Amino acid sequence: MSDFESELQRIADAVIAQAKPGEQLEAYVSRDSETDIRVYEGEIEHFVSAQSEGIGIRVIREGRTGFAYAGTLDDRAIAEVLAEARDNVEFGTPDEWAGLAEPDGVDVVRQELWSDVLAGFATDRKIELTKELERLAVAADSRVRIDDANYSDVAAENAVATTSGIRRSGRENGCYVSVSTLADDGDETQTGFGFSVGRSPEEFDLAKAAQEAADRATRLLGATKPSSRRLTVVLDPFVTAQFLGIISSTLNGESVIKGRSLFKDRIGEQVASPLFTLVDDPTNPLAYTATELDGEGLAARRNVLVEGGVLQGFVHNSYSARRAHTVSTGNAVRGGFKGTPGVGSLALQVQPGTRSQAELVSGISDGVLVQQVSGLHSGVNPISGDFSTGASGLLITNGQLGAPVREFTIASTLQRMLLDLIEVGGDVDWLPMRAAGVSLVIGDMTMSGA
Repeated sequence: MSDFESELQRIADAVIAQAKPGEQLEAYVSRDSETDIRVYEGEIEHFVSAQSEGIGIRVIREGRTGFAYAGTLDDRAIAEVLAEARDNVEFGTPDEWAGLAEPDGVDVVRQELWSDVLAGFATDRKIELTKELERLAVAADSRVRIDDANYSDVAAENAVATTSGIRRSGRENGCYVSVSTLADDGDETQTGFGFSVGRSPEEFDLAKAAQEAADRATRLLGATKPSSRRLTVVLDPFVTAQFLGIISSTLNGESVIKGRSLFKDRIGEQVASPLFTLVDDPTNPLAYTATELDGEGLAARRNVLVEGGVLQGFVHNSYSARRAHTVSTGNAVRGGFKGTPGVGSLALQVQPGTRSQAELVSGISDGVLVQQVSGLHSGVNPISGDFSTGASGLLITNGQLGAPVREFTIASTLQRMLLDLIEVGGDVDWLPMRAAGVSLVIGDMTMSGA
């Protein structure tokens, strides 16, 4: 444990040492820093370097919960926060399920989630990386110009202590670059994007990110509206990751309890193709959101949600687990010291296949590669599973990528889409989000166009 972590843990320990008889007490302490840089035409358009620290204190007494926080670690402010949290208990509504997480015997999976290289990486080098990404993207194709190029990093160190016996701290950092492109051909303009993620900037592949951004934009030039029909759909890894974000909300224990999930009461049932295995695995250090601890201080762990198409379970924090008469899966999430824990997936991944996207396409006689979707989150009903989303991409004819198409929709239900899965690609794409991408081949989906 570093000196910095020890300081945070000491603060958390000191708070819970003040617990009164009959009350449960939790102290969550954190220090965060972030950098955001945006470059346009070789000039810095936006720069933010911010640091924050603070403490959130939760008090539970007789089923009532009080919470308060402060954006400082000053001793007097902490004392005021504790007093305010205790006062807020009186305004809380009694809840029979209220309580803190308790140690569950699951060991922390130690990972290398902190990079000293990133921690010491100079700001001027971050700016130069961003400018280099922009230069590479412009050089990739004469029809390409830049919308913007970006660099982002974040570092977080936290500690939690509770009267129920949890005492843990950790730290992690990470970074990514992204570039948005515009491709022009006469009066037409198409957009593209590319990413590269890493625990430190040394892991970036700027050339790949630039080339992907240029390719995504230029290959849509000349796109037309396709005719409506049913066909095979290949989801690009980035699109798959977006769909997984929707699916994760239906596998959230809190949503299930509230009756807002299409998978309610379906554990043990076949809900997807046997080819589909979905895990939430924050213990995989390749995931951008990998972590050792959840938001309540329990060990993060690998949870299999769907195995061979069979629903295995949902993700829970300690509160939703009590309501569901089960145990926490280590999936408490919190947006820092300013809030109490919620429930969510930490790092979703579909078990990959073995073939590249090109190999997947080679076996399709009539299909479409969906490269981008729009309005997905607003176009999905998490209870019925119905969805309809705008899309653009490339037609597939006799195993070859063909004409670009846009302004069409793909529509189905999440249930049908998962059951109609034909193949999972091996092209895992680690993205700066809570889900990794991989190509998926879906049979017999409706494409609505002209």
